[in-house]
Amino acid sequence: MATTVIPFGPQHPVLPEPVHLTLKVEDEIVKEAIPALGYVHRGLEKLCEIRDFNQMINVCERVCGICSMIHGTCYSECIEELMGIEVTDRAKLLRVIWSELHRAHSHLLWLGLFADAFGFEALFMQFWKIRERIMDINEATTGSRVIVSVNVIGGVRTDLSPEQIRWILSEIDIVEKEVKAIQDTLMNEYTVRARTVGIGVMTKEQAWELGAAGPTLRGSGVAQDMRMLGYGGYSFLDFEPVVETSGDSWARGMVRFREVLQSIDLVRQAIAKLPEGELAVKVKGNPPEGEVYHRVEQPRGECVYYIRGNGTKNLDRLRIRTPTFANIPPLLAMLPECELADVPVIVLSIDPCISCTER
Repeated sequence: MATTVIPFGPQHPVLPEPVHLTLKVEDEIVKEAIPALGYVHRGLEKLCEIRDFNQMINVCERVCGICSMIHGTCYSECIEELMGIEVTDRAKLLRVIWSELHRAHSHLLWLGLFADAFGFEALFMQFWKIRERIMDINEATTGSRVIVSVNVIGGVRTDLSPEQIRWILSEIDIVEKEVKAIQDTLMNEYTVRARTVGIGVMTKEQAWELGAAGPTLRGSGVAQDMRMLGYGGYSFLDFEPVVETSGDSWARGMVRFREVLQSIDLVRQAIAKLPEGELAVKVKGNPPEGEVYHRVEQPRGECVYYIRGNGTKNLDRLRIRTPTFANIPPLLAMLPECELADVPVIVLSIDPCISCTER
């Protein structure tokens, strides 16, 4: 049977990200997928040599806009560990609140794009309509809808007033109600199940061996979540990783859907336990010689930061491993033997972020 080679991406009407795959296809069945990385490159890691350690917070937040708060938090916690800075409990929990709001709006954005990938436009618009409330919270509390820039070395620059806290709680109550109202549609509607159930299956063993991260990993039954390490304010909160076991595109979607509800619960917990205290401690001097390795849980999965200080205001090295980079090998294992029409759905099921991957 003749083999046809089809370039998929980097521009494609279904994909929001410039993913580039070379697909070898036989009779509409994918036999092999070969990635081409490097289409996007911005040199963000190199900037640590010309931007000082405080300015690098803004750079790291721009690795990815949708999870910018968590990038900024991870970098800040690296510097704080290197300098021996103890952040106040209030600052830690404020970071959690904005981080979980970012996780929720990231998942809602993805759920809408996922619905769009298999042609369910009404569901797409509903998820994005719900997401707007969280974006409004970000804007009202930080002045920005996406890149909120509240992190500073030693804590946060912005506080929440009692009135803002009451308003946030009322807004996330509405978000929770609206998300639950479309739960049955996402779980049981024929169109959704026909395009996702049994599509792009990855077993628990494959997910573990190939180093999958985040919902891609947990959708295959592995209960691993970096937040369970208790970094930052997560040591005060009570939760368990969201896990599905079928390992298909539907399972990965359901993990993200359930994590929206989990993030709402974590915001409530963080607000309930929010103590009085300073927003940020004073930082003197430059990062000393030494290195720090730190892991956090982004919406897409485990994100790793490595920094090396030399005693000056500029770092010697900043290295970032984002979850999409970890999820490329699992994606390549999902695609063989799928139908060509299912490729966009499977690719989107890992929630790819190429700007994260190719800094």
